[in-house]
Amino acid sequence: MESIVLCITGASGSIYGLRLLEVLYEKGFQIDLVVSSAGALVLKEELELSIKDIQEKFPKVRLVSEKAVGDRIASGSRLIKYKGVVVAPCSMSTLSSVANGINQNLIHRVCETALKERVPLVLLIREAPYSVIHIENMLRVARAGGIIIPASPAFYHKPKSVQEMVDFVVGKVLDALRIEHELFKRWKS
Repeated sequence: MESIVLCITGASGSIYGLRLLEVLYEKGFQIDLVVSSAGALVLKEELELSIKDIQEKFPKVRLVSEKAVGDRIASGSRLIKYKGVVVAPCSMSTLSSVANGINQNLIHRVCETALKERVPLVLLIREAPYSVIHIENMLRVARAGGIIIPASPAFYHKPKSVQEMVDFVVGKVLDALRIEHELFKRWKS
């Protein structure tokens, strides 16, 4: 069974993290889930879901506190066995911490460990517009080996619902991790 770390931070767009959680859960991944305190607030505001609701819906998911900086997923010798680390959605504050090597919680530490161990790190950025600081931080993470994916749905597959637009973005995250899926129709030439 493959393992993955999924982090949900306080950016708007918690629907992306939830949908990714659903898909990975259905595919049988062992999931270590870290939800920041701001991420929990946004989940409640946008989706009317609490951490308890997520635990009930996904009983096999290992929920880890953002304060548990000594957790096993913070260790490079453990994280190298994981398929990847995803932050979805990724707040600009989290992006800044990752780009500058600042570890204030487990999410930051896991991202730093992923970069140093060359474990695929995907940050699903959800912000508009971008400031120059945001762009420079994205560039720093990309240069360090991270994958930056903006939460920008495409329209060539003619989505008919918000769910189809969400699935397109989540599919791009799965593509970055080389995880097979059929969440959207591929471009045909």
